[in-house]
Amino acid sequence: MFSQIKDWYHRNFSDPQVVILALWLILGLVLVMTLGRILAPVFASIVLAYLLEGVVMRLQRLGIPRIIAVTAVFSAFMAVLLVVFFGITPMIIRQVVDAARVFPDYISQIQTFVLQLPDRYPQIVGEGQVNDILESIRKYIGEQSTKVVSPSGLMYLIGLVVFLVLMPILVFFFLKDKDQIQAWFRRYMPRNRALAMDVWSEVDAQIGNYVRGKVLEILVVWIVTYTTFAVLGLPFAMLISMLVGFSVLIPYIGAAVVTIPVAIVAFIQFGFSGDFVWVIVAYAIIQLLDGNVLVPVLFSEVVSLHPVAIIIAVLVFGGIWGFWGVFFAIPLATLVNAVLRAWPRQNTETERAANAGQN
Repeated sequence: MFSQIKDWYHRNFSDPQVVILALWLILGLVLVMTLGRILAPVFASIVLAYLLEGVVMRLQRLGIPRIIAVTAVFSAFMAVLLVVFFGITPMIIRQVVDAARVFPDYISQIQTFVLQLPDRYPQIVGEGQVNDILESIRKYIGEQSTKVVSPSGLMYLIGLVVFLVLMPILVFFFLKDKDQIQAWFRRYMPRNRALAMDVWSEVDAQIGNYVRGKVLEILVVWIVTYTTFAVLGLPFAMLISMLVGFSVLIPYIGAAVVTIPVAIVAFIQFGFSGDFVWVIVAYAIIQLLDGNVLVPVLFSEVVSLHPVAIIIAVLVFGGIWGFWGVFFAIPLATLVNAVLRAWPRQNTETERAANAGQN
């Protein structure tokens, strides 16, 4: 038993670079698990700076000095942020308020529909089942309402304001002082880090392609869905389309979950009519185009992972890091895959054969 453990350790950890890589991975995991929520503005700013850095580098290749390129890109970023904050956000807030106002009516109509199920389908749905469903709905609504008005909910709003104030400042300095920040980190990194850098260089392109593609996918799906629902006359089109856009963060699961509010709002607004069918058909077409046209175009250069691996990555990293874990589930899974493939292993059988040949 001891010899087997010794052989396993020798195969996987005899190289000092492997130990360094393992320590970096463990350190990163501990940092995320312990300080992930506290450092959320920093991580979000790093992501945004990482996205904008590509544009800055393109401007630099055109001969534009970095400080001018950074200023131009950051100014454009702030302009877009202001449009979102003062243009789109108030619309979403108004629709959230309107949805909260009509929410009791929606619940009443749903309860009426559910109560009619035993009369319409007595062999399938029983009265006891209906009461259990309604009681579960009331309990869930009560819990969510309590959370909204609780001190934790107010603290969340305060934290969100701080987040929005700090993030642009951090993004600017990450772009402006990129070289100094990287030099500072390299000063404290071990010299024998070739393996870690090889893994990072392989994953860097994957993460860059994924993050840029995912942001573009969210925007395209959001805009197309809003335009479609607005034309069809669906209430709360901006709010629902935002949910549909962000649902692409969770492959397979997100689309299934967001289907529920889309169907409920369409049913309450139109009933079982032709308009309801049009909304569902349009939503299904958007999902099909996203999965079969948009995703292959945007993520053609990203390493494909098995759906089971993606779902496991979403569950694991989402449980560790919440929203950002879900957002980076696929890049993190790609990182794990790259580490496993790059991990040097010594073949003990080959070594023994070579030693026998020398003897």
